[in-house]
Amino acid sequence: MENENQTIEPEFLEEIKNKIEKINKYHQLEVLKILVKHNCKINENKSGVYVNLSFLSKDIINEVNEYINYIDDQENSLITFEYQKQEFQNSFFIDNEDKDNSIVSYNKGTSAAAVYTK
Repeated sequence: MENENQTIEPEFLEEIKNKIEKINKYHQLEVLKILVKHNCKINENKSGVYVNLSFLSKDIINEVNEYINYIDDQENSLITFEYQKQEFQNSFFIDNEDKDNSIVSYNKGTSAAAVYTK
């Protein structure tokens, strides 16, 4: 395997390593699948699985980084949807004398919802 990572900064590799360590086990296994797919050298012992990121090609690092970004995007979407759900529940299911006159507006560009009463 060619080592094409001369342009990858060590700080960036450290950032990826920290992100991988913080994600849950399921997602760590998905990252491992990416590495196995590319026949990366993987060291395993009773403490875990170790990979020297500095030996990986730029393409593999980018694929792992894209997966991590995908996880972050999905998590942010879930947080937004949960916020919306809570706002809708508060607007429609909590006893409120003006609930029949309430209008809920959600701005897609932000994670905020507004409730207006007539």
